[in-house]
Amino acid sequence: MKTLLRIDCSSRTKGSHSRTLADYFEENWKAANPKSTIIYRDLAKHVLPHIQNNTIEGFYTPIEHMSPQIKEATALSDELIDELKSVDDILISSPLYNLNIPSNLKAYLDQVVRIGHTFNINEKGYYGLLEGKLAYLITVKGGVYKGTFMEPYDFQEPYLKAILGHMGIKIQELFSLEGSADQQTLKQNKVMVESTIDQSFNELV
Repeated sequence: MKTLLRIDCSSRTKGSHSRTLADYFEENWKAANPKSTIIYRDLAKHVLPHIQNNTIEGFYTPIEHMSPQIKEATALSDELIDELKSVDDILISSPLYNLNIPSNLKAYLDQVVRIGHTFNINEKGYYGLLEGKLAYLITVKGGVYKGTFMEPYDFQEPYLKAILGHMGIKIQELFSLEGSADQQTLKQNKVMVESTIDQSFNELV
């Protein structure tokens, strides 16, 4: 039995294209993984704090030297990392805000990207500690970026690929919906993305 962690971050709790596609993916995932578990982490409904000075201090303090205040400051990070470690698959749905991911998703990642817990470093450089986990990304953009002069301005997908890879998480599939600001383009591209999701799971059967 597998466990999926679904992370949504769109500020729109209704009428969100990224959430709608995440729902579509979830139905496919449940059909392919019956009797499995899904953990929901909605970053718009349950806002996480940005890391503070004492949180950062705690990230670099050995547990035996942690004061009660430092333990409290890192408690949320501990909880989120334990949750992340407990799952097999991860689904992240993200709109593009100002060329990058929403700040609430960045706040989440700042809490879980933690030395000694999700990544480490040796003489060869950084290496991830969450190998074996698969991530599925759903990204939505109002404009069309790929293959246009706007492509260099997309920091959303490159960042998500880099930061998840930094923790050792493999990107299994990336489903990108572009042109959502134009109704005709949206309709056409949404059908294509849903078809790609279908195909991805059909290949598993």
